[in-house]
Amino acid sequence: MTAEALGGARTHTRTSGVAHLAAQDDVHAMAATRELVSYLPSSNKVAPPVKLTEDGRGRQDAALDMTVPSDPLAAYDMGGLVRRVLDERDFLEIQPHYAKNILTGFGRMEGHTVGVVANQPQELAGCLDIDASVKAARFVRFCDAFNIPILTFVDVPGFLPGTKQEHDGIIRHGAKLLYAYAEATVPKLTVITRKAYGGAYDVMASKHLNGDINYAWPSAEVAVMGAKGAVEIIFRGKNTEQETLNYEDKFANPLVAAQRGFVDAIIEPSTTRTRLCEDLELLRGKRRERPWRKHGNMPL
Repeated sequence: MTAEALGGARTHTRTSGVAHLAAQDDVHAMAATRELVSYLPSSNKVAPPVKLTEDGRGRQDAALDMTVPSDPLAAYDMGGLVRRVLDERDFLEIQPHYAKNILTGFGRMEGHTVGVVANQPQELAGCLDIDASVKAARFVRFCDAFNIPILTFVDVPGFLPGTKQEHDGIIRHGAKLLYAYAEATVPKLTVITRKAYGGAYDVMASKHLNGDINYAWPSAEVAVMGAKGAVEIIFRGKNTEQETLNYEDKFANPLVAAQRGFVDAIIEPSTTRTRLCEDLELLRGKRRERPWRKHGNMPL
């Protein structure tokens, strides 16, 4: 075991998650640091910096209407989707090589800094696991600490199953993300692009965690689980084909969630940027204080 393998940059940015970014040399490190700091306020008592941009809120990207595949099992790049919504398609990803099934990073909307959390269907189908939960929870708390609004893009089939995850405490670690979103008082905007199943739907900035504005695309599904798995459990293998069609007809669209108030509106994907910019302007003066307490009891 070499010192580099034990605690080098590659180890801590890919395996342990201790380090967030790595650089090739000191010049690259300083340039990356400048870029990161350009998104951040000088302290938690001031607003994040604003960068002038010519990329207005009226820009609508028709490619977003075709980004999500019709096949619910097909993968797509959530990173590319996020970039199409942000100013000038600039997205500074944080911890890009660790827990790659979830994306975290900074971007701008009309020049104002936003933090982004998004499931990545290209890795583990976008499932939440222990590492992804902790990575996202820490990022959400950072954004909340420095008054940075949070945009969440959801395509999550659930928590990763398996004895390893269960024995290592996926429930406890997943609760960290739930706690972080519930405690955050900055503007929280959520877009469900495709699947939002079970407990993983809850923890991804759902309306139940005081999400300010929650949207769904027409391709969204908000349900306990996928049609095939649900029907096999409920009907125990009897008449599964017809019941699967019935389940899909009821839940393979966001209408039921909208009727119950779980989402505020069903929007066309190409209008996402315009909607989010308008909402961020509306929420820019948001003030919400937590009830006084010495501290919360985070599930450590």
